[in-house]
Amino acid sequence: MLQKVLGGRRFWGSVLSLAIPIAVQNLLTSSFTLVDTLMVGQLGDVSLAAVGMAGQWSWFLNMVLFGICSGASVFFAQYFGDKNHGGIVKTYGIAVSSAFLVSLAFLVVGLSVPKGVISIFNRDAGVLDAGSRYLKIAVFSYPAIVLNMIACAVLRSTKRVKLPMYVAFFTTIANAFLDYGLIFGAFGLPEMGIEGAAVATVISSWSGPVIIYIVMAIQKDDIFFAPVREIFGFTRHMVADFYKKALPVILNESLWGLGTICYNIIFANLGYEYSAAVTILRTFENIAFAFFVGFNNAGCVMVGQDIGAGNIKRALKDARRFMIIVPLAGVVVGIFVLFFREQLIYIFNMGGKITEKTLSAAMGIMLVYAIEVPIRNIPYVIIVAIFRSGGDTKTGMKYDLICLWAISLPVTFIAAFVIKLPFVLVFACSYVFEDYLKSVLCLKHFFSKKWIKPVTETGRAALQEYMAEAE
Repeated sequence: MLQKVLGGRRFWGSVLSLAIPIAVQNLLTSSFTLVDTLMVGQLGDVSLAAVGMAGQWSWFLNMVLFGICSGASVFFAQYFGDKNHGGIVKTYGIAVSSAFLVSLAFLVVGLSVPKGVISIFNRDAGVLDAGSRYLKIAVFSYPAIVLNMIACAVLRSTKRVKLPMYVAFFTTIANAFLDYGLIFGAFGLPEMGIEGAAVATVISSWSGPVIIYIVMAIQKDDIFFAPVREIFGFTRHMVADFYKKALPVILNESLWGLGTICYNIIFANLGYEYSAAVTILRTFENIAFAFFVGFNNAGCVMVGQDIGAGNIKRALKDARRFMIIVPLAGVVVGIFVLFFREQLIYIFNMGGKITEKTLSAAMGIMLVYAIEVPIRNIPYVIIVAIFRSGGDTKTGMKYDLICLWAISLPVTFIAAFVIKLPFVLVFACSYVFEDYLKSVLCLKHFFSKKWIKPVTETGRAALQEYMAEAE
């Protein structure tokens, strides 16, 4: 019975071969941010909040790019299952072109008006000054982020997950070395403080895609190094078909990211110490998130490839299993954070410059996270790993945006500035009022099976046959 519910050797062999390298890669990528936060934390609350606020601009870019990559991955996975090489190559060209234009816009704005960008999130004079100095340098990592994210999306969808993991390991080590050297003047490098952290981020960010493309060139990869006219030889019809599926995901991630920024603006206006506390939580949240991303990406690849190849019944069975596994992983993470949150938080205060108010706030919101993370993962796995891989990119967007913009954000704003609840309760509102209704809506739509919308002819024919049998 347990094997039927959670899967047997075939299922877990595929899951672990995909999930472990992806989880390790994301863990290393999150460690990249952790190293920055830990080392900048030694410079004090203001520097920590400044990097956190500057990071919001980069994070918002990442959300938009994640939307493009997620939309592209629907095509990558289903085309790979259908053995449609030309479709993968042209989707790669559309995704790279779109993502570069977006990153260029973010780079120009961040470079031109850095204080204007930081002031969106925090108006403290010290945070504005330090954050703008950091951002003016960090924006030059944005084109590298594009190349890295698109390349990793292709490699994951075509079941080549080890190279991104190895590259993430190298870039994390390089970032730690450069961070320490350039922030504090070690290893014969100049002492640059907060600007040193930004320079380290730029250099290590570029090292990742450079390594990936060198390896792909050596291997004479027929996707990354297909003829230029083939990569960019997409037609208007292909672009329209891509954006029909991808645009809802891009809007979903962009507006969800903007909503999260609005949360952070609310928290920042309650005091910069609370911004620093949220920066601490987000760092650990991203590390825990690495494991969920591993399972979700495995689910996206497996379910998407099965649907593209016409294996509808197996796709449904695997989707149900991921719906159980990911929230259970949330329970494990929640228990760990519950018992070790004090030790986790005080890592940031090794230099003794973080205030007690920040540490106390961080303790409170870590408790909220520990209790709520299993529920938070229910809509996450269903929307990102299942609905999108099935070709349904609109329903998740609708649920995400209604629960965030129409319910959770207004309630959090009222809790903060009208009722004036304590910070920890305000933070709890941002989680609870977004996740519970969304979980119910997602479960209902999943069991309707209306999310199965293949992009391949093989998948469409198989779905018609499956629905005829079900009747």
